Amino acid sequence: MRSCSLCMVLSLAVAVYCMPVNKDENFAKSYLKNFFNLTDEATLRRGISPMTEKLREMQKFFGLQITGIPDAETLKMMKKPRCGNPDTKPASYSVFGEDEKWQKNSLTYRIVNYTPDISRSEVDDSIEKALQVWAKVTPLTFTRINSGTADIMISFGSGAHGDGYPFDGPDGTLAHAFGPSPGIGGDAHFDDAEPFTFRSNNGINLFIVAAHEFGHSLGLDHSRVSGALMFPTYSYRNPDTFVLPQDDVNGIQSLYGSNPTTTTPTTTTAPTTTNTAAKTTTSSSTTTNTATKTTTTSPDVCDPATVWDAVTTLRGQILFFKDSFFCAKNPQSNTFEKSLITDSWPNAPININAAYENPQSGRIFLFKGRRVWAYSDNSLVRGYPKRIRKRFRLRGVRKIDAALHDEEYGKTLFFVGNSYYSYDEASRTMDRGFPQQVDQAFPDLTSKVTAAVLYDGVITLYSRSKMFEYDLKKESDSTDDDYYYYY
Repeated sequence: MRSCSLCMVLSLAVAVYCMPVNKDENFAKSYLKNFFNLTDEATLRRGISPMTEKLREMQKFFGLQITGIPDAETLKMMKKPRCGNPDTKPASYSVFGEDEKWQKNSLTYRIVNYTPDISRSEVDDSIEKALQVWAKVTPLTFTRINSGTADIMISFGSGAHGDGYPFDGPDGTLAHAFGPSPGIGGDAHFDDAEPFTFRSNNGINLFIVAAHEFGHSLGLDHSRVSGALMFPTYSYRNPDTFVLPQDDVNGIQSLYGSNPTTTTPTTTTAPTTTNTAAKTTTSSSTTTNTATKTTTTSPDVCDPATVWDAVTTLRGQILFFKDSFFCAKNPQSNTFEKSLITDSWPNAPININAAYENPQSGRIFLFKGRRVWAYSDNSLVRGYPKRIRKRFRLRGVRKIDAALHDEEYGKTLFFVGNSYYSYDEASRTMDRGFPQQVDQAFPDLTSKVTAAVLYDGVITLYSRSKMFEYDLKKESDSTDDDYYYYY
């Protein structure tokens, strides 16, 4: 009897020993070794395991809920196609180091070989266009050579390809690049196991991946700003309308300065009458303390005098919505690029009422009538569209007229008629004491807000053809903070 019990115990022990190790945990451990410097030699610190500590570091970097465990959201982020360079600095733009940059402005590049996925001319075009993304905002110039050693050597390979950092096949790591230094420094390698495309979103767009990798070639590290080009994970953006987000502009110009040949066109949006709190604008002329300008109106939907349906930020740009189009404004040049709403967000509504971006979650929200659509990159988030009443607990509200998001405080303001609500994104609840009258927080604004945006510390509220600006940075430095407690 005793021997039988012993056999049973041994059988159970063998069964337990042979059970497969948790695949998700193994995957997470491998990911943290590759991108967050988890080592087998790491020791317990403050009673926290190295795995838990690195998971928390990774979750903080990507703006996820910090749990210290490989939960569903964490694993989902880990499984996204991405750059092969590690993520080491939980900040906005970051650089490898002040000395890790090219000590010259004229750089050469060479395309060593080609992917069979697209034509040679399409590879050439994608690479040239990706380099020009950085040349437009810096003094850097790029000259192609066809033989010899260039500053930036560009090649396609798969698996182990000679640099000690093997590729992993389809998905996962798409490419990697080396910061400025002698030898391999500046070189960019692309995983030829990926289905690279020229313009299509049906695969991995070479231009987007190359533009990201060349940021590394010039000295930039990864950014934790979800809309930045230097964010580690891949997301498709239309190459024809792409504008470098502000976070990336700040990063590259911290190394090389701005492009001395770039001139900023003068653009007028409407007349501005300046008082102590707000600047009021009408559509016929511009009146300031120093000069008067007149503008003419064109029928183009992207004309600055257009009465917008909605305005929001997205990845450092400002988007203006009108009918079935949106116009992306480049803050550096004040130029507009027009696109169809449904080209960027399939099945999205047109003639929308409001929009806002939450950079922390990487989502943009589009409102029409009683429903809201949420998109992550170009994909509709599962479960959307949803009723505004249920998603934001806005009972009795038939539609939202305008919305804006304050990333610093994690609040979103919803404008409804002559009132506004303050919504806390972290707790997903409305702040107590709302709604309040708009003119209590925003002096001189007595009419309905039809569009709203917060950009670079300035709240801009539109009331059809009028525009009101409230500088939060200026007011927060003032002893009179009447205009800074709107939630």
